[in-house]
Amino acid sequence: MRSLLSPSPLTGEGWGGGVTLLVLSAFLLSACAVGPDYVRPQPAAPAQFERADAATETTEPVAEFWQRFEDPVLTRLVQESLVANHDLRGALARVEQAFALARLQGYDRLPTVTAEGGYTESQTSADQAPGVPAQALETEIYDAGAVAFWELDLFGRVRRSIESSRAEAAAAEADLRALQVSIAAEVARSYFELRGHQEQLRIAQDNAANQRETLNLTELRLKAGRGTEFDTARARAQLESTLSRIPALEADIAATIHRLAVLNGRQPGELRAELEASQPLPVLPATVAVGTPAELLRRRPDIQAAERRLAAATARIGVATADLFPRVTINGAYGSAADSLGDLFSSSTETFAFGPSISWAFLDLGRVRSRIAASDAATDAQLAAYEGTVLRALEEAESALVRYRKTRDESGHLKDAAEASTKAAQMARLRFDAGAADFLQVLDAERSLLSAEDQLAESRTRATTALVAVYRSVAGGWPERAPQSLTARKSDDDSGDDILEASNLSRNTATKKES
Repeated sequence: MRSLLSPSPLTGEGWGGGVTLLVLSAFLLSACAVGPDYVRPQPAAPAQFERADAATETTEPVAEFWQRFEDPVLTRLVQESLVANHDLRGALARVEQAFALARLQGYDRLPTVTAEGGYTESQTSADQAPGVPAQALETEIYDAGAVAFWELDLFGRVRRSIESSRAEAAAAEADLRALQVSIAAEVARSYFELRGHQEQLRIAQDNAANQRETLNLTELRLKAGRGTEFDTARARAQLESTLSRIPALEADIAATIHRLAVLNGRQPGELRAELEASQPLPVLPATVAVGTPAELLRRRPDIQAAERRLAAATARIGVATADLFPRVTINGAYGSAADSLGDLFSSSTETFAFGPSISWAFLDLGRVRSRIAASDAATDAQLAAYEGTVLRALEEAESALVRYRKTRDESGHLKDAAEASTKAAQMARLRFDAGAADFLQVLDAERSLLSAEDQLAESRTRATTALVAVYRSVAGGWPERAPQSLTARKSDDDSGDDILEASNLSRNTATKKES
C-alpha cells in the first residue's frame, strides 16, 4: 500500500500535491450538503377574521398599542417594564447566549489553530548511564510552535450545524419579542384592572355614604315615632353589606399595585404613592385595527419562533446524515525544539508535520441511522408544534375579537341599567318622602343601584382588558424588526463571528428609576 506521504502519481510531487488536490476537491464539493433543504411552510389563512365586524379595521395595527389609550401613566409603566422587567432581562441574556453559540459554531468552517510552548528540564540517573559525565545527564529542552486542525466540510455537516445554530438563535430572538408583547399586555391589563377596582371602590364608598344617610333617617324617624325597628335593621344590614365590599376591593387594589411594581422591576410597594390616586378607565376607540389573518401569521413572534425551530430541526437531519460519509480533516503542526532558548526556530531545530486523516463510521452505521431517524422524528414534532402554534394564534385572535365585541355590548346594556337604577332610586326616595311608598322599596332601589353600578364598572374593566387581549393576540402592532438589543446582524453568508454585531440594550439600562 502506498503511504499517504509518498509521491503523488498525479502531480509527481510529494504529499503536498496530494493534499492540494484534496483541498481543491473539498471546495468543489462545498456546494453539496446532505439532508433535506429547508422550505418555509406557507400555512393557509382566511381572507379576514370570522369575528370581524364594522368596528374592526383590516389595516395594520399601530405600533405600541398602549399609546392608543392616551394615558401617560400607562405609557410610562409599559416603557419602563420593557427595560427593567427581570423576565425580559433573562430572555435578552438567553438571546445573547444563543447568538454567541451560533458565532462559536460558525468558527467550525475555519481552521482551528492553537499555539504551544514549553520548557522541560530533566536528569537521567547515573546508575542507568554509567560512564556518562554528570553534566551530560542533565538536559534542557525549549519547544514552541503551532498546531492546526481543519475539517473539510465535504458533505455539509459543518454547514448544517451552523444553519441549525443560527435558526435556534433566531428562535430565541423571536421568543424575546413574544415576551415583550406579553409583558406590555400584562402591564396594560393589570393597570386597567387597577383602575376598575378603584372605580368599584368609589362606587361602594358613594353608596355606603348614601346608605348611611338612609340609616340616619330611619333612626330619626324611629325616635320621632314614625319609623319601625324593622326599617332601621334593614337599613343597617344593607349599609354593613356594602361596607363589607370595601376591604376586599382595597386588597385587590394593593395586590394589583404590587403586581405592576414587580412587572416594572421594582419592589412591590414602590408604586403605591404614584398609583393610589384613582383615575378613570379610558374611553374605548370606535374602531380597532387588527389587520388580516395572513398578516397575523407573518407578524406574531411565537409563530416566527416555531418556524425557526422547525428550520433548526430540519438542519439537524443533515448533521446526522453526514455521519454516513467519511469525515476528512487536515492536521498540521510547525514548531521548534532546542536545548537553548536562543536556538529556537533556527533551521536545525525546526519540526513540522502535515497530512490528512479520514474517519468513517461505516462499521457503526446502525447507530448513525438511528440518529437520523431520531432527527426525522424531532422534525415531525417541530412541524406539528408549528402548525399547532398557527392554529392557536388564529384561535386567540378570533376569541379575543368576539370577547371584546360582546363585552362592549354588555357594557352598553349595563350602562342603561345603571341609569335606570339611578332614576328608580331617586323616585323611590321621593315616593317614600311623600308617603306613597314604604321604606322597603327605597332599600330595594338602592341595592339595585349599587349592583348595577358595580356590574357596569366590572364590565367596563372587562371590555378594556378584552381590547388589550385583542392587541396582544395580533402581536400588538409591533413593527417587524429585531428588538433594540439586536439591531445589527450580518447575512448568513458572513462568517460566524459576525452574526451579532451590536447589543444596544446593555444590562446597565436595567437600573431601576426611583419612584
